[in-house]
Amino acid sequence: MMRKSFGVKPFTYPQPVLIIASYDEDGNPDAMNAAWGGISDNKEISMCLTARHKTVQNILKRKAFTISMGDADHVTACDYVGIVSANDEKDKLKKSGFTTDKSELVDAPIINELAVCVECRLVSYDENTRRLVGEIVNVSVDERALTDGKVDVAKVKPITFDPFNNTYHVIGEKVGNAFSDGARLK
Repeated sequence: MMRKSFGVKPFTYPQPVLIIASYDEDGNPDAMNAAWGGISDNKEISMCLTARHKTVQNILKRKAFTISMGDADHVTACDYVGIVSANDEKDKLKKSGFTTDKSELVDAPIINELAVCVECRLVSYDENTRRLVGEIVNVSVDERALTDGKVDVAKVKPITFDPFNNTYHVIGEKVGNAFSDGARLK
């Protein structure tokens, strides 16, 4: 068996496309794209983010943020909020085409166009490790992404970041049943 080595890299699959939204000091909504994040406890999500991001500065001031799942229908806007800094472009979110409503549970915006949103309170931020931790207060899903009251991944069309090729891919094909298929090997 032959394998190619890529060295020490943060390359894993899947890497979620997390769109992190916050309010700035003037109450304007802002968002950024991040792939280095995920669930770290039952009510906790963690991300690796540098303090120079305007979104991180906003979160540290407001103590709240939302995380929406990037999707195939909005890949251009999702990529845009990742390559343009609100430190340089004040109307970044508006230019992306995203609109927002204020969360009823945390002091942060919900991006209307993205179906799945995790509403969070800041737990901690370590500038040395760049680890930002949020308490999950609620997960809300737009009804357009539901079928018979359940989240329909085919309607959500979440995307993943491919760090090997700097591309995005849609997630969606069902290949098995969790906590069930493996029982056949018992």
